[in-house]
Amino acid sequence: MRIYLTLFLVLSLLAIAFIFGSQNEQLISLNYLIAKVELSVAAAVSLFTIIGFFLGLLATLLWRFVRISKKTLAKKRSTET
Repeated sequence: MRIYLTLFLVLSLLAIAFIFGSQNEQLISLNYLIAKVELSVAAAVSLFTIIGFFLGLLATLLWRFVRISKKTLAKKRSTET
């Protein structure tokens, strides 16, 4: 049930972000360290939403990997003694 609730929340937030972005046709200028890009607000919202999603997914996977590694290491230590 928790997975369905989380999935519903994530999809709802993505839908709101894309609806907000599609209603704004203005151009914005994004200055990077080495480049400058002009994007519509819709494209910028979509881009940063996707980047944020993947960064969150990466952080979650890294956290789970560390947690599993700690459990495995603790099991090894308990069997050695």
